[in-house]
Amino acid sequence: MTFSEFKFCVLADLYRLDGQVSKSKLLKEILFGEAFKFLFWFRVCNWSRSTITLKYTLYPVARIVFNHYTYKFGISIPIGTQIDAGFYIGHFGCIIVNPECKIGKNVNISHGVTLGQANRGERRGSPSIGDNVYIAPGAKIIGKIKIGNNVAIGANSVVTKDIEDNAVVVGIPGKVISSNGANDYVALTDYMDKIA
Repeated sequence: MTFSEFKFCVLADLYRLDGQVSKSKLLKEILFGEAFKFLFWFRVCNWSRSTITLKYTLYPVARIVFNHYTYKFGISIPIGTQIDAGFYIGHFGCIIVNPECKIGKNVNISHGVTLGQANRGERRGSPSIGDNVYIAPGAKIIGKIKIGNNVAIGANSVVTKDIEDNAVVVGIPGKVISSNGANDYVALTDYMDKIA
């Protein structure tokens, strides 16, 4: 990850909070925010591992801070997990993401969500989440499945099969109930012109 990519991801994540990007807002969220603070240090760790100099200077310090916030906020997203720009954590607490997951841009994730690995069968592996996806509180997405773009996954749903674009999924097991997608759930995605 280059510094430009790192900066873009951090500012996109910041913009997704309330549509504002400024140095004072960034500092405020790093010092007093919760979920964004965790995500910021996640991004710092991933960026600082990319060069030899940073790997032995900034990364060890960033890793200590990141580990502290992992336990403090109850968010288990391992360093190295592929998460694109505009990631939004609505509420911290009990979020578990397998390191092999791939998460697209502008994904909203809520408390109590698990993106987990299946250890046997044809779906052995971890999920891949598309762009502009909303994952409601308590949802579980398990196995090597593909969640399409603009998908909304309802509270406490358990998803173990591929989901097409624009689907709304609810229940255990997760079933598609409409094709209205996540349009009203995933907001503030117009950051390209605002932070470039």
